[in-house]
Amino acid sequence: MSEQVILVDKNDNIIGVEEKLKAHQLGLLHRAFSIFILRRNPELELLMQKRALTKYHSGGVWTNSCCGHPRPSEPLMEAAARRLKEEIGLSIPLKEIGTFTYKAHVGNNLTEHEIDHILIGYWEGQLTAPNPEEVETLQWHNLNETLAEMNKHPSLFTVWVKEGLEMVVNFTKK
Repeated sequence: MSEQVILVDKNDNIIGVEEKLKAHQLGLLHRAFSIFILRRNPELELLMQKRALTKYHSGGVWTNSCCGHPRPSEPLMEAAARRLKEEIGLSIPLKEIGTFTYKAHVGNNLTEHEIDHILIGYWEGQLTAPNPEEVETLQWHNLNETLAEMNKHPSLFTVWVKEGLEMVVNFTKK
């Protein structure tokens, strides 16, 4: 069975479901999440992934630690825990810090149109090998240096990661 996403209105109220690829072909607004895993070393760092080249869009560019879409009837935090384990092999507590909505063309005649729930977690341990179908590589990146690099070279990063990272930086300053 093909993956489905939850279609939502501008207030994140569920209005239906659609096959994931079709939702991206039509640019339909759907629910998503982006996970940002942090550590102190001694400054705050973000675990970033370079997406696998074989991904259906945005392959070979840097993004946040993990992202995905809840399945119909799947609570957001359960979906996030599932994807975090599937992509990078971690099971850690996550906290939602906010949402934002964006719409952007991502290549291959696809459009991301999402209400993106931003989740954070902390990890100080060893990393396991990520799922090669999802992730080319994982690396820790200094938060402030990464934001500066995103401003200089936005094409090296996914279209959603900068706004999410800015939310994370603002949250960690509280």
